[in-house]
Amino acid sequence: MPYDAIIVGSGISGGWAAKELCEKGLKVLLLERGAPIEHPSYPTATMDPWDFPHRQQLSKEDRALRPIQSRHYSYREDNKHFYIRDLENPYREEKRFDWIRGDVLGGRSLLWARACYRWSDLDFEANLRDGHGIDWPIRYSDIAPWYDYVESFIGVSGNRDGIPHLPDGPFQPAFEMNAVEKYFQQKVSDSYSGRQVIMGRTANLTQPVKGRSNCQARNLCHRGCPFGAYFSTNASTLPAAQATGNLVIRPYSLVNQVLYDEQKQRATGVEVIDTQTKQTITFNARLIFLNAATVATTAILLNSVSRRFPTGMGNGSDQLGRNLMDHHKGWSITGDIDGFEDSYYSGRRPTPIYIPRFRNATESTSKFLRGYHFGASAYRKRPPADGIGASLKESLSEPGGWQLGLYAFGECLPYPDNRITLDHHQKDPWGRPTIVVDCHFRENEKIMHEDMGEAGKEMLEKAGFKNIQASGSISFPGNANHEMGTARMGNDPKTSVLNAFNQLHEVPNVLVTDGSCMTSSSCVNPSLTYMALTARACDHAVRELKKGNI
Repeated sequence: MPYDAIIVGSGISGGWAAKELCEKGLKVLLLERGAPIEHPSYPTATMDPWDFPHRQQLSKEDRALRPIQSRHYSYREDNKHFYIRDLENPYREEKRFDWIRGDVLGGRSLLWARACYRWSDLDFEANLRDGHGIDWPIRYSDIAPWYDYVESFIGVSGNRDGIPHLPDGPFQPAFEMNAVEKYFQQKVSDSYSGRQVIMGRTANLTQPVKGRSNCQARNLCHRGCPFGAYFSTNASTLPAAQATGNLVIRPYSLVNQVLYDEQKQRATGVEVIDTQTKQTITFNARLIFLNAATVATTAILLNSVSRRFPTGMGNGSDQLGRNLMDHHKGWSITGDIDGFEDSYYSGRRPTPIYIPRFRNATESTSKFLRGYHFGASAYRKRPPADGIGASLKESLSEPGGWQLGLYAFGECLPYPDNRITLDHHQKDPWGRPTIVVDCHFRENEKIMHEDMGEAGKEMLEKAGFKNIQASGSISFPGNANHEMGTARMGNDPKTSVLNAFNQLHEVPNVLVTDGSCMTSSSCVNPSLTYMALTARACDHAVRELKKGNI
C-alpha cells in the first residue's frame, strides 16, 4: 500500500519525524534495520552486577563478534544486545573510523549520553566568520522556537545560566552539584572572568511527565530505562506516534536505495532488503525522510543512482559524502582535594557538571580556530584495602578522599576530503556496495587537543587541587559518536546538498534531518539540534505537501 511518508531509521531524529508526521495526520511507514524492542521491556534493566556471567565485562567472544563496537567504552556485557554485529555489517576504513551503531528499534536513542545544549549563532555563523566550509542557511532565531518545542516535550533538566553562546530553555529543575563541585565552581569563577561551571543539562527527568517517571539516579541509562526517565524514541516519540493510529513499524528492513521517477523528478519510494528473508521489497510514499544516521543515510543516497543522478541522488554539487566531522576527545584529567570528609552524595547522578566553551568565545586565542567544552564530576575515591576478613570489609566500607575528573570535547572543521564513498566492486553481505570511510583529524584539531589538556590542568591547579594527572591521546573520528556532515545544508545548490528546510535541493520530497545535514560541528553535543531541525522540517514538509509543492 502507498504511504504518505516513509522514515528510514528510528533513532533520535527518526523517532521525532514519526511523531510529528503522524500527529499531522500522515500515514507513516517507519523502517528500522534492527530488531524490535518495546518499552519498558529492556532485558537487563533491573539486573544486578552479579547476575552477569562476566560481571558486565566483555568476553573474548563479545570482542571478536563486534571488534569495532568494542572500541567504545559504552559497549558492555549488560547492553551488547543493542549493538550491531560488525562481522555481518562490514565497512572499509581507509583510516581508522570507529563507527558505533545500534541495531534495534530506537537505535542510539537508547544509548546516547543525553546531553542537551542549544547551539547559538557562535556556531551557526562560525563558517562564515573564518571561511572554513560554507555558511549555514539558518540562524539561531530560525531554530529557537523549535528548541523550545522539543525541550518541552522531552523534558530537559538544567538551570537558566544566562550564557549568551549557550542559550537557556524551558528547563525542569536541575540536578544538584556535590560539595566539591560547588567548591570548584566558585574557584573557577574567582580565577577566570570568562569561564563558568554549570550543572549539566540533560534529557533525564527531575519531574514526571505524561507516561514517564522522574529519574531514579541509578545511572543505568545504557541498558534502557523502564521508568522512561530519559528521552528515547521507545519511551517518548514512538508512543506519541502510535497513539495516532497512523504509524506502521517494520523492523529488519535494510534500505538499499531511494527510488526516483525521471519524468516527475520526484522520489517515489524506497527499496528494502528484508534481513530475515533476504527478499527485496519496494515501498512507495510521497515523502521520504532519511534518518539512518550520518554514514548510513549518505550511503543510501550515494547508492540511489539514476540517469539524472549517476553519482548519487541529490549529488549535483559533488558534496554528497564530503565534510565528514566528529568531535575529538581523549583527555582524562584528575586532581585530589583535601577536606570535605564530612560530605557525601546520594544516588548516581546521570549527568556531569559542564564548563561551556571559552576559547574563541569569551577568551581569544590565535593558536587554533573554534573551541571546546569540558565536562567534570567529583567523587569519593575507594580507600586503600587494609587488613583481612572483617577489618578488610570495614576498610572498604569507608569512603576515600575526594577527586575531581575532567574530560573535553572539541570541534572539528569541515574538510571536503574527509568523506565516505562506495566501492561498487566489493559487495557487503547484503549485496550492496561496500561503504568506505576516509577521515582523520588535522592540525587544528591536534593543537586544540593539546590546549584542552593544558587548560584542564591549569583550572585544577588554580582551584587548589593536588596530585594532578593528565593522560590520554586524541580519539579517532567516530568515537565521540557525534558523526556529522556528508549531506550539508546550504543556500547554494552548487555547494550544498540540502536547503534551509533539510530538503534535497534537487529532489524536494526527500528530506534528511539526522547528523548528515550538519554544515559545521560546533563543540556542543548535537542531538538536541537534530531533534529541533527534524520538527521544523516536518512542519515545513507537511505544509508544502498540502500546497502541492512537493
